Amino acid sequence: MDDLTSELEPAVRTRLAEERNVWLCTVRPDGSAHVTPVWFVYEASTWWIGTEHGSVKARNVRTEPRVSLALEDGRSPVVAEGEATLVRDRFPPEVVAAFEAKYGWDVTAPTRPGAERVLLEVRVRRWLLAGTAR
Repeated sequence: MDDLTSELEPAVRTRLAEERNVWLCTVRPDGSAHVTPVWFVYEASTWWIGTEHGSVKARNVRTEPRVSLALEDGRSPVVAEGEATLVRDRFPPEVVAAFEAKYGWDVTAPTRPGAERVLLEVRVRRWLLAGTAR
């Protein structure tokens, strides 16, 4: 566990393991926000999100890698800021297994013919918890 994750309270780490959705905010080419709920796993101090290579979120990350993530409960905010990297060729087996265990979903399987799956790998730069930047 990295220093940023090890400083998180056990309740936050539990939410990262158990919650099903996170709101992902990417930046469009015109600078406006693109916000969407996504499935995720938090493995090895990294957020992982599966998507199609041609999705809006993947296109945005290719141009501007800065992202924010927010778990859905507004009473106990868990927000992370970081940079996303597109992973095309190497889907870590432990991440694929974590998606299968959490959602019963093969994150590598295309959702439509000819579509290419990618992972967004998001390393946290800063946590914002209950209004406190870390």
